[in-house]
Amino acid sequence: MPSFDIVSEIEMHEVTNAVDQAKRDLGNRWDFKNVEAGIELEDKRLTLSAEQEFQLEQLVEMMRMAFAKRNIDSRALSEDGESKAGKLVKQHFALKQGIETDMAKKIVKMIKDKKMKVQASIQGDKVRVTGKKRDDLQEAIAMLREAELDIPLQFNNFRD
Repeated sequence: MPSFDIVSEIEMHEVTNAVDQAKRDLGNRWDFKNVEAGIELEDKRLTLSAEQEFQLEQLVEMMRMAFAKRNIDSRALSEDGESKAGKLVKQHFALKQGIETDMAKKIVKMIKDKKMKVQASIQGDKVRVTGKKRDDLQEAIAMLREAELDIPLQFNNFRD
């Protein structure tokens, strides 16, 4: 029976490359000359720091652009708070991976509400969709791509 998995994953190697690219851009920008600003990646947390709020917003935009260049969905970044340390303003982001149970239930409900000829089941941090025909599975993928969900979804492990 054909099936596929719905997951929400980001490649950490690509995230590291995006952070390095943003750091290079930071060094090349004239409006950040002689300004104490930085980007740090620790585990699955990203910390951006700058001297002023405006500069911090520019830094966040640079980071999102670097993510876009690396084909990483910026919805994988979730704001994790802001802090002030001395003369620096810091913005913390968490990198979201995996589908939380609330979102998984919402995805399963969306599939069932459309009355498609597929079954969806939650398996840990992913959702497995099975059906009798490949066309039904492709229809489910198309429906989920059109849905406005606040997490990036990938469809893998497609089996016939």
